[in-house]
Amino acid sequence: MRLIMMGTGPFAVPTFRALLATRHSVVLLVTQPRRSVRGRRDRSATPMRDVAVERDVPIFDPENVNQPEACAQLRRHEADLLIVADYGQILSRAALAAAGHGGINLHASLLPKYRGAAPVNWALYHGETRTGVTVIQMTRALDAGPAVAQSAVDVEPQETAEALESRLAGLAARLVVETIDAVEAGTLRPLTQDNARATRAPRLKKSDG
Repeated sequence: MRLIMMGTGPFAVPTFRALLATRHSVVLLVTQPRRSVRGRRDRSATPMRDVAVERDVPIFDPENVNQPEACAQLRRHEADLLIVADYGQILSRAALAAAGHGGINLHASLLPKYRGAAPVNWALYHGETRTGVTVIQMTRALDAGPAVAQSAVDVEPQETAEALESRLAGLAARLVVETIDAVEAGTLRPLTQDNARATRAPRLKKSDG
């Protein structure tokens, strides 16, 4: 299958590397643009950019991936599937339609719990003893699409958010590869999330400290 990887943060790196090790073809990395710091362009590389350069994967970093010209750029790659993890933008219907099978999103919680940008932090904040990762079919609603794969782990008593996220990232990479094979084989069995059980995990604010 022809895949477009969409990710920015370190949580996405193990999945990106795992995809590059499969028989599938990763034709593009879509990532957030480098930001200006005090009027100067930040030229530092991100972990995802490092991997793309290392493996000669083209990089596309639009300010808004949902703009018509950005969607047109995605379509030019004739991808079968979008793989989204720790990307940083919500995709429109037009962006999702750029790939034949739409998109799957990797989320670091046992959905429908902890929908949002900081699921690991809020799981620890609320004293969860068990969490995990979920792969969903992407819809316009935030983290609310049908679940197609899920795996759980126990939270260690003294585990930090950084350590837990790193552990979940490795677990997620294996789950995504299995999901892509299931998409190709036509054997996915999506399960609708129970919205009544949904909880939110928004970005942390200074006041949350």
